[in-house]
Amino acid sequence: MKAMILAAGLGTRLRPLTDSCPKALVEINNRTLLEIILTRLHTFGITEAVINVHHFADMVVQYLKSKNNFEMRIEISREDDQLLDTGGGLKKAAWFFQENLSRTDSSRDQSGPADEPFLLHNVDVISTIDLAAMLQFHTVHQALATLAVQSRDSGRKLLFNDQLQLSGRRVKSHSPLTTSQSPLPESTTLSAFEPLAFSGIHIISPRLLPLLTETGPFSIIDSYLRLASQGEKIVAFRHDNSYWRDLGKPADLAQAGEDLHQKLAF
Repeated sequence: MKAMILAAGLGTRLRPLTDSCPKALVEINNRTLLEIILTRLHTFGITEAVINVHHFADMVVQYLKSKNNFEMRIEISREDDQLLDTGGGLKKAAWFFQENLSRTDSSRDQSGPADEPFLLHNVDVISTIDLAAMLQFHTVHQALATLAVQSRDSGRKLLFNDQLQLSGRRVKSHSPLTTSQSPLPESTTLSAFEPLAFSGIHIISPRLLPLLTETGPFSIIDSYLRLASQGEKIVAFRHDNSYWRDLGKPADLAQAGEDLHQKLAF
């Protein structure tokens, strides 16, 4: 299984820490966020990853070189001209997940099947989500994409029906939208849907890649909503009992440091 780590963002919420380094190299307990994520992925058997970079990109490249890529195959997807957001970033790096398509059957066997799902992971979140269980869930549901979600406070939530299928989204102070980006019909109440907060971790079928018809910078959530409206299976993997933390602010880093020191092993 391969992975992509989304690490190109400016990390503005982490300033002043990110005034002199990329958010991927911000540290918790003397370990960079990038090290924590890569080490965790490695424990689940992931040995190949692509990382998108923009802000202080060369620092990330040099850091990985100094660590011998953590004994993994790591490729870099540069977004030098402009940030491409989550969807645009994945689309630019799609070659990494499609390279088996051009290989012979004998060579393909060495790197896994061409239709093997891959993981998409924000660099600024940490969790104890059971990725093996999430992969099994994705496979059983034959989903195009599986999104890790929790019931927690959030200004932005995705709406799922009783089959755990993506059905819309709700943004604070805005009217809820269906997957077609239209307001929910007046006859439909929010109680018909489960609003859940997305955790920045996805398992994706490579079938998704040619379906990303958006261009330039775009959010992958917008693509998911469009595809779900067309009948594609975008499903929720609930991890309500897992530890999860967004590392968007310095205070979050401090709390995560305490959590990792006292409770968690990464």
